[in-house]
Amino acid sequence: MTTYDCDVLVIGGGIVGLSTAYALTQASPGTRVTVLEKESGPARHQTGRNSGVIHSGIYYRPGSLKARFAVRGAAEMVEFCARHGIAHEVTGKLIVATERAELPRLHALVQRGRENGIPVRELGPAQIAAYEPEVRGLAAIHVGTTGVCDYGAVASRLAELSGADVRYGAEVVRVSRRPALGVAVRTADGTVLRARALVNCAGLHCDRVARLAGDDPGVRIVPFRGEYYELARPGLVKGLVYPVPDPAFPFLGVHLTRGVDGSVHVGPNAVPAAAREGYDWRTVRPAELAGTLGWPGTWHIARRHWRYGAGEVRRSLSKRAFTDAVRRLLPAVEEADLRTAPAGVRAQAVLRDGTLVDDFLIHEAPRTVHVLNAPSPAATASLPIGREVARRVRALVDGL
Repeated sequence: MTTYDCDVLVIGGGIVGLSTAYALTQASPGTRVTVLEKESGPARHQTGRNSGVIHSGIYYRPGSLKARFAVRGAAEMVEFCARHGIAHEVTGKLIVATERAELPRLHALVQRGRENGIPVRELGPAQIAAYEPEVRGLAAIHVGTTGVCDYGAVASRLAELSGADVRYGAEVVRVSRRPALGVAVRTADGTVLRARALVNCAGLHCDRVARLAGDDPGVRIVPFRGEYYELARPGLVKGLVYPVPDPAFPFLGVHLTRGVDGSVHVGPNAVPAAAREGYDWRTVRPAELAGTLGWPGTWHIARRHWRYGAGEVRRSLSKRAFTDAVRRLLPAVEEADLRTAPAGVRAQAVLRDGTLVDDFLIHEAPRTVHVLNAPSPAATASLPIGREVARRVRALVDGL
């Protein structure tokens, strides 16, 4: 008879992995969960390196996992933060059209928001100024359910509440799965752990972990770095201000975000990273870069979107170009107002044909659930995502 060290092993100590552990123990008290995180603490990558926005769900296709989970997750995240004393604020946000060509897309967002059950108010130039005196635009929409919080603190609290055995500094280097016997993983220090089931929430490395388990993820994580600045004159912005996004891309464009600490972050852009954790141009990991360049989807993206990509790279290399992009929304900003802030990397799943996966992507395999695409708004939606992943893994375990 096989002896298990735990019932479920979760790889990844970001907010999605920890939310899954929390959901498992909440739904089935007594479930033994072990979380393996290669870093020395939780939320060191996507969770802890974003703008901290609680997204409303307005951007996402009605009926998609992103739309359903973001709308539900935003309300739950606010309630979770309030209940556990975590810094947060429901600020609302403006999505601002600065050119006439953007007006049809802005109106489409109004319709999408209403289809997703999100309260949306349309504004003219004078009403924009009432919310944000320094912001200029032809028209805007106000989304009242958007907010900000400290996602790092949320992740730490989920780890505590889950009761899971959370092991930091535990990088998984090998996975052995036998459907009749269970799953075993080996960490870099030689520790071997056996479980009835495995959950892969490895974020930037989720496709690699899927291959370690013997599964073909069907996608490759192509890392895009998002670079931020902090506004030296935070008084220029009262809340959250976004441009109208380009529907061809899953990125929201350079926006202005007043955080829970009162600072205002400006960004991000989206440039290819030369490493999964490539937070600056100097960080290059040849094996990871070769994996990105060896994926056919990467070249399809480059051919289709080279103009967009060239603009993003230009804004990365030129502070003046970045400032010009910000001035479209905030004319008063000067180059000297922008101070470099820590960057983040988005784990974007890309299909072989170059399609950027636009929804959350969760795959099941024998004794295994893989979360293969969970970038923004995954932090907002982490509580419902965790319940969905927990539901799937419990069904796998119950069927054994």
